[in-house]
Amino acid sequence: QLQLVESGGGLVQPGGSLRVSCASSGFPLERYSIGWFRQAPGKEHEGVSCISPVGATNYADSVKGRFTVSRDNAKNTVYLQMNSLEPEDTAVYYCAAALYSAYDCLPLTDWGQGTQVTVSS
Repeated sequence: QLQLVESGGGLVQPGGSLRVSCASSGFPLERYSIGWFRQAPGKEHEGVSCISPVGATNYADSVKGRFTVSRDNAKNTVYLQMNSLEPEDTAVYYCAAALYSAYDCLPLTDWGQGTQVTVSS
């Protein structure tokens, strides 16, 4: 069973940057589309970004131009680089295998532990 582990969250000031990682042991992530999702307190999960096996990407309107998703197949890891962070980005960030399309990203696997990102001064 594919299991993904998120890491790299933390506390950052508004305008700052952070990179979160999504890794798997035993399953080659390069075969899968991987999505990043987040859940803010009191809200539902929302899609943030998605990357296909060939590197095609999509982003939520709220993060376009600020976030960048990438994958390093040699390290079996998918990254989400987050720049110009805003307090509204505060959430637990999750990754999941996903169904990718140009305008959507649907999670296919259960949520893991996630990694907390807090943007605050």
